[in-house]
Amino acid sequence: MEFKEVIKARYSCKKFSSCQVEDDKLNAVLEAGRLAPTAKNLQEQRIYVLRSPEMLAKIDAVTPCRYNAPVVLAVAFDKTQVFTYPGGRRDSGIEDATIVATHMILAAADAGLDSCWINFFDPDQLAKDLGIPENEEVLMVMDLGYAAEGTGPLSNHSSRKDLKETVCYL
Repeated sequence: MEFKEVIKARYSCKKFSSCQVEDDKLNAVLEAGRLAPTAKNLQEQRIYVLRSPEMLAKIDAVTPCRYNAPVVLAVAFDKTQVFTYPGGRRDSGIEDATIVATHMILAAADAGLDSCWINFFDPDQLAKDLGIPENEEVLMVMDLGYAAEGTGPLSNHSSRKDLKETVCYL
């Protein structure tokens, strides 16, 4: 699929089928995350693949937003490996993990998989429940799988503001 079509068609899936994600497709998604650019190429992302009933139950305990996805990716970053920007007020952790997650979401769509970016959870509780080291921060979790029959984007999915409403040339 052409990239323009991937970004146009991709939506946040809110109902997944019970079909399992093939290992080659999962690996393609993970590889897209591995290849994502990070500040100073520090590659501080940590991706946790959750697909056992026990791990999925831990996701269900912290959010109602798994939507029956057979795979959930928890995207975290190592807070000790980030680049601190001039002024010392910001670092690259959140942005790098966001770039990694975005690459994986688009790779999923390209592979024919559906996904949903989930932030509706307590990241500290999830990290504790999953046993994620204290030096890592969970940015988001990503539902991954195949949409259930009849599932599709929201009715306003194709509605977009005109560029002149969102872009300003200075």
